[in-house]
Amino acid sequence: MAKSNNSERKLSNELEKPTRKTTRGAKTVKLQATKKIFVLDTSVVLFDHKSIKEFAEHDIVIPITVLEEVDHFKKGNEDINFSAREFIRLIDKIAGENNLHDWIPLNGPTKGLFKIDMNIKGIDEERDADVIFNEFKNDHKILNCALRLTEEYSKRKVVLVTKDVNLRLKAKAMNIIAEDYKTVQIKDLDTLYKGHSVEENIPSEKIDELYEKKYLPWKKIIKNEPVANHFYLLKHTDSKTCLSYYNPEKSSFEVFEKPSAYGIKPKNYEQAFALRALLDPNISLVTIQGVAGTGKTLLALAAALEMRRHYRQIYLARPIVPLSNRDIGYLPGDIKSKINPYMEPLYDNLKFIQNQYKETEKEHKAVNEMLENEKLMVTPLAYIRGRSLSNIYFIIDEAQNLTPHEVKTIITRAGEGTKIVFTGDIYQIDSPYLDAHSNGLSVLIDKVKGSSLYAHVSLQRGERSTLANLANELL
Repeated sequence: MAKSNNSERKLSNELEKPTRKTTRGAKTVKLQATKKIFVLDTSVVLFDHKSIKEFAEHDIVIPITVLEEVDHFKKGNEDINFSAREFIRLIDKIAGENNLHDWIPLNGPTKGLFKIDMNIKGIDEERDADVIFNEFKNDHKILNCALRLTEEYSKRKVVLVTKDVNLRLKAKAMNIIAEDYKTVQIKDLDTLYKGHSVEENIPSEKIDELYEKKYLPWKKIIKNEPVANHFYLLKHTDSKTCLSYYNPEKSSFEVFEKPSAYGIKPKNYEQAFALRALLDPNISLVTIQGVAGTGKTLLALAAALEMRRHYRQIYLARPIVPLSNRDIGYLPGDIKSKINPYMEPLYDNLKFIQNQYKETEKEHKAVNEMLENEKLMVTPLAYIRGRSLSNIYFIIDEAQNLTPHEVKTIITRAGEGTKIVFTGDIYQIDSPYLDAHSNGLSVLIDKVKGSSLYAHVSLQRGERSTLANLANELL
């Protein structure tokens, strides 16, 4: 044991060494960079089980409390349970025959060192999170760990990394440097892909030619080659416009009329773009982003019903926050009674579409028949994981509450003939560990744009009611 302590002390001293430089002519060359120490919280490793490999040459510390918390999540079929199990396996693989309380190298020539820190007690009463916040919590043990490391490695920058905003605030109150985990994150939301644009002052003859021929090479319309499946409102004047999109297969602009689906007609050009993408069998992946009342879910469900004959089943799902469903157990009744409150907004949209027809009409009756025969499934997202996703029209509502890994997991399960639609508002997030920059919907929009299989439309105009628009604009 003494030998181990001596080794760790020697390594600790090596880690404390400042940056050394040598001068060759006018150039200054770094021989050894001062590395940071990152302390990872439970929220980070459950968000990204490979997170310990994402800090370049810097060193990583996992408080023992994090391992204890991860252990509580390892059982189950949710993505969070998968992340917990994968993280445990990764730690075991990295450790090999080494003791985890010693610094051990992470795999890769450019990676730093890693260890599990066992000391979770405060330094003294004035520097003990349990005492300061007058409560014994796992979060406070993690804060104590970071505080001790800050004192032990006083010449190095120690940073607590957590997706828990409140924990970051507590850390800063104790003079601990704290940051969000930003590896999987959109830096600038203002430049997030919108999926459509307006082109002003298009020559009248070009619009006439496009209507006549249905297709025109993109070079005849704009200067730079557009993104695949990007939608355009081409305008000569307010009275002379054209709805079109860039068809990547033909490298041309294609004109289209306002579509309709199962009695639902778009109320503005943004909705027309969205419905066109939702009805296109050649576009396998669609994302629709917009605030409440813009028609995201309504359009997606209407398109699915319109296309029902082309798919084996229609799944309309949404995540229950938290995704593990552990909170719904406290609700009264059987499982159907427990999940109904979460699914009610989906049924509202379905009922609205159904009421476009009279009860005696076949379209109205068809909705009830599809529900009874499970042709149409309205369900929590967790309940369809593990099912075959071949020849399915799959709508995931409230997708902003999914992590990037969960979105990837869903898409990678798609079989032949499946179309997947994600809808949501990236600014209305219920998960405590996600935000507009890091949620799965934002990341998906940013990463997949440009694929010929993908289309995105950002809806900005609310169409629910004048009153709802007033609330969105002024409140």
